[in-house]
Amino acid sequence: MPRFALKSLLGGAVLCCLLPAQAQEQLKMLPGEYRDDTWQSESERAAEQSLQDAISAIESSQGAYGPDLSEQMLSLGLALQQQQRHLEAVSTFKRGVHLARVNSGLYCPDQIPLLQGQVRSHIALGQYAEADDLQQYLYRVELRALESGEERANALVQQANWQFNAHRLGLGWQGPGRLSNMWELYRQAFNDILEVEGEESPKLLTPLWGMLRTQYLVSEYRDDYHQPAPGMSANALSQDTYRFYSDRKENYNRGKSILAAIYQIQLSNHGEHSSEALAALVQLGDWALWNDREEEALQAYRLALAELAGEDAAQTGESGLFAQPTALPDLDGLRRLPPEVSADQGGLLVEFDVDARGKVQNLERLDDNADLDDMALRLLRDLRDIRFRPRFQGEEPVTTEKLVRAYDIKQ
Repeated sequence: MPRFALKSLLGGAVLCCLLPAQAQEQLKMLPGEYRDDTWQSESERAAEQSLQDAISAIESSQGAYGPDLSEQMLSLGLALQQQQRHLEAVSTFKRGVHLARVNSGLYCPDQIPLLQGQVRSHIALGQYAEADDLQQYLYRVELRALESGEERANALVQQANWQFNAHRLGLGWQGPGRLSNMWELYRQAFNDILEVEGEESPKLLTPLWGMLRTQYLVSEYRDDYHQPAPGMSANALSQDTYRFYSDRKENYNRGKSILAAIYQIQLSNHGEHSSEALAALVQLGDWALWNDREEEALQAYRLALAELAGEDAAQTGESGLFAQPTALPDLDGLRRLPPEVSADQGGLLVEFDVDARGKVQNLERLDDNADLDDMALRLLRDLRDIRFRPRFQGEEPVTTEKLVRAYDIKQ
């Protein structure tokens, strides 16, 4: 790949741009099945009884606040959790947290696994507001109890992932503060890993992808009530809100800096012609197109196509990346369209064109399933606004006509 072309495209966006202060996988959010103790197998019943006996023995020898009780509460809570007995697990974890705080202090690290267990059970019960409140306390504990480094970085990423999930679920106050917190948590995790592992470590990719997802959310955030009018001073808005809108002016450049860092890490660890480095280039084009920087998007896409053209697997790669239009953002957790299904599965069936600029034209609904009308109306409205990575022929984007897609919108 011509280095000067990539340097020109990135416009000086480098790793150090991420440092100034300014996944794990996403948690599965569906409530779990609730069970009580009548579902227990003999082995589960025996294991629980053994834990209960151990707790009783400690209470007899050490009293109701014995220092060894919190560890047993963790074991019992996890056992109840594995059996989907989440109401009982929440009560058990709560008691364990209280005991840990009594014996070891308000912000002791002993309570961290207990708090994490309690959060998981609240989520399984669909009690997302309770989980959200508990996450805030867990963050304060982790910040005070954990030293900087990989362990704290993992905790920060978990907290940032929770902020992402809470934002998507619409929990609590949904002003820009949650997005700012998300960015800051990923940034702190990035810095902690950078300090220990160095700037080429693949461990940096987890917070970097999180930072990129955050910038997508920042770019599409709208709140007309709180948005500052031209010339409005910071005094007219909350400090957090004003800082968010001031920082958002750097949204596009931040995204480029993140993708520059991702590309360099993939390059260092997998090589110039690797699928990982290629995917980062395509994401760079996607970010530019999402932000209406069409010329920059074309430059990135053409660099990716040049990489494909020089490889034996060019046809395979091109068919996966550029043979069909792809809805943006093409990132886990941010895809805006529901799963595609076959036309005979009874989902919403539509036909549309995607022009060479990635915009939807001539959208038409083909199915006559009246039960889907309300949901279909919302999806059609969204589909008109979604930007697509266009299909390419050679180095040129082209219009794709009469795309037929069926979507499962009953999920």
